[in-house]
Amino acid sequence: MQVNKITDKVSASPQIVADDVAALKAAGFKAIICNRPDGEGSDQPSFAEIENAAKEAGMEARYVPVVAGKISDADVAAFGAALKDLPRPVLAYCRTGTRSATLWSFHESQKRPMPEILAATQAAGYDMNGVARRIANGGKTPTDTGDAKFDVVIVGAGAGGISVAASLQSRKSNLSLAVIDPADIHYYQPGWTMVGGGIFEAQETAKTMGSLIPRGVKWIKAAVAAFEPEKNAVILDGCRVVKYDRLVVCPGLKLDWGQVEGLEDTLGRNGVTSNYRYDLAPYTWQLVQEMKTGRAIFTQPPMPIKCAGAPQKAMYLSADAWFRNGALKNIDVQFMNAGGVLFGVKDYVPALMKYVEKYDASLNFFHNLISVDGHAKKATFKVAKPETEPTEVTVEFEMMHVCPPQVAPDFIRVSPLADAAGWVDVDQATLRHKTFDNIWSLGDVMNAPNAKTAAAARKQAPTVAENIMADIVGRSAVAQYDGYGSCPLTVERGKIVLAEFGYGGVLKPSFPSLLLDGTKPSRAAWFLKEKLLPPIYWKAMLKGKEWMAKPEKLKVAAE
Repeated sequence: MQVNKITDKVSASPQIVADDVAALKAAGFKAIICNRPDGEGSDQPSFAEIENAAKEAGMEARYVPVVAGKISDADVAAFGAALKDLPRPVLAYCRTGTRSATLWSFHESQKRPMPEILAATQAAGYDMNGVARRIANGGKTPTDTGDAKFDVVIVGAGAGGISVAASLQSRKSNLSLAVIDPADIHYYQPGWTMVGGGIFEAQETAKTMGSLIPRGVKWIKAAVAAFEPEKNAVILDGCRVVKYDRLVVCPGLKLDWGQVEGLEDTLGRNGVTSNYRYDLAPYTWQLVQEMKTGRAIFTQPPMPIKCAGAPQKAMYLSADAWFRNGALKNIDVQFMNAGGVLFGVKDYVPALMKYVEKYDASLNFFHNLISVDGHAKKATFKVAKPETEPTEVTVEFEMMHVCPPQVAPDFIRVSPLADAAGWVDVDQATLRHKTFDNIWSLGDVMNAPNAKTAAAARKQAPTVAENIMADIVGRSAVAQYDGYGSCPLTVERGKIVLAEFGYGGVLKPSFPSLLLDGTKPSRAAWFLKEKLLPPIYWKAMLKGKEWMAKPEKLKVAAE
């Protein structure tokens, strides 16, 4: 148990257990405040357990739960009331102690000077500089007047964010637009499969953010801390506030490497790689070139993930390289898929299966990667087949390409914008938020049941722009998104199965079948992926040129 003293009367600590209470009593503490909501972690004791132990020790306990990253003014008031009522000294705890220290800082800001608060928390091991503005504001969220105000604020400067900014600007050049994103570099992520296959160089997929944000659009280089949609406010790290008339939310998703035990410690070495990271895609190609014998594993986690075909694209391009250099006969190719099918749209499966057979790859469904021992070169999977008890299997490997579990960003999951699963809750046709009428979302972060691909964002951006423009002039939504997504499945060097589909797996081909049949491997589709799509991305999509992406008119159901 680690106790971090802030003042003589208040200390903070990470999660405690019932057995710690006697030691706290012996150390002189008279009361305990729990700032961690029950059920936040699987190994977390309930507040009732702590409260019972406190009563047995003759101490008082109070439950003031706060969601991580979302301390409201009401939370600060409740913490202050608990401090006032309880005998001291008091120990406040959460998962790490940071929430407790933050609550204390906001409460004390009404009577202590800020330098004193920052010094006390720093000495206790908690850095409060990130919320200095709110401390300076007496602990209250300063949303009544913002630091800046715009017609439209866009959170995220990825494919969706820059595209929608450019599409809005092309429709109304005098709109005041702001894009919020802390990143210096913008990546063409669809190119990373080609980097891992030795076709592209990594640097071809990266450009500076400043060179891509449209001229006249304000770039706010900061991270978002929270949303206050009732007050039309976005709160940045440091508690700066940006106000808006309309908001577009598209920060992408979070690659949750930490869900797999041992994975972060071995990424980029010990034969463990991933095309889902810019710095690791070149390592994939290095491993492919070096491998002459042994087992190669390719993993796919539970949905949703960005580009559902990417895990098997890595397998096909790697196996094709081994086929061409004669090593394939000595390599055991294994595809470990947490799901139960090779690809979610059945029309494309026959063509893919021919390549699975060509490369003699083994398909292992319902296999979800749960841990990696990089030094031993062993991977453990949870096998959860329908109507059977889950088991675990450990497999040795020479090379492993990992697709990480993927979730909504933390600041989205804890926000009022999120659904129960943590994704931004939108109408799947108009992409407007279901609760807040002046908020839209696109890209990987929203919860429409479409494939999370750059091609999807290319179609979504004009839809959002068109509907925002309609809203500005007082009209209801005029455009709809049909769920379009595209996944160019690189089955071998020089050939692609071009999967294009919408909601419900309905095929949505962009070209006549005589010109390009997406259900069959073709060189034309490879040419499109290698030569045409990168310049279309950089020079058309991010510039607001809606080539083959014009918004579809909203179909209104007959009354």
